Amino acid sequence: MNYYEILGVTTDAGTAEIKAAYRRLARKYHPDINPEGVKKFKQISLAYETLSEPDKRKRYDVINGIFRTEKKAEETADKKADSRADDKKEQNRSQDKSEPPKKSNKSSKNFSNLFSSIFEGNEKSEKKEPQKGEDISADVSVTLAESIKGVTKTVNVYHSELCPRCHGRKFVNGAKCPVCDGSGEYSQRKRISVKIPANVKTGTKIRLKGEGGEGKFGGDSGDLYLLITVEGNSKISCDGDNILYNVPITPYEAVLGGDIVIPSFEGNVKLKIPAGTSSGQKFRLKGQGLKKGNKSGDMIVTVSIEIPKHLSDDEVKLYEKLKKLSANSNIRENLLDEN
Repeated sequence: MNYYEILGVTTDAGTAEIKAAYRRLARKYHPDINPEGVKKFKQISLAYETLSEPDKRKRYDVINGIFRTEKKAEETADKKADSRADDKKEQNRSQDKSEPPKKSNKSSKNFSNLFSSIFEGNEKSEKKEPQKGEDISADVSVTLAESIKGVTKTVNVYHSELCPRCHGRKFVNGAKCPVCDGSGEYSQRKRISVKIPANVKTGTKIRLKGEGGEGKFGGDSGDLYLLITVEGNSKISCDGDNILYNVPITPYEAVLGGDIVIPSFEGNVKLKIPAGTSSGQKFRLKGQGLKKGNKSGDMIVTVSIEIPKHLSDDEVKLYEKLKKLSANSNIRENLLDEN
């Protein structure tokens, strides 16, 4: 890596020429202006730091076999610059001896504040406009009971804030910020308590204002959107504002009929089963579905005849007696008929 080639100067260049070359290249490749120029900027800075110091430059030249043809070129260039400055001062004095000399607006700056002099005008011209933070989203699952009654949930989301190290500038001392890795933001998990309203459905979107990414340059924070999913249930589900309910009944209820009690999320509901009800038959209970404003959906009940898992000896004997009484009945004899 040839430091002279990096700065674009000859091996006989004086300190003033090296400094001018460095300032020109630094404006072009500084990470605050050119994020892709981090590597190049480091090379430029290292070359300038070496060649601007006489002792370091001498060691660098010896190690790399560089022999300058004009040993006093650097001194000559510096003396010429000093001479021009002295001539200008003398000219100002001769114009009006009674007038006190005016102070120059240009003052020499040492290496520690060189960056501020290079980019002072650029930072003032690039006044940042307030930017709203990024909107984020999170999935929230609720049970059917929670969706109907409403529930308070604790949601974990990744919350973005300005990086506490670089404050959104992405670079620290010319290199990528080690905390945010050059993104300018710092993400961390945040727990938010959210009230899920009653009668939400799958696909419902809930907006939480200001709970998204942090705004930049004084801008408002973004919003958090919660996407609701209602978990399925083998016995009960929803279709729009209607509640679909699969309800088991016993054989004697199917044969004899009668009133049955169905548990629901807002109390028990009575359903009249007519005698001779078949498995799979549907019944509609008006107004017992999901509520939406002043309107309510319906509850649609589908009954299925099921045998109790645990039967007493007397119940088994009764089924045996029923079997004998129904010996001449064949409910499957017409399965192959076209009609």
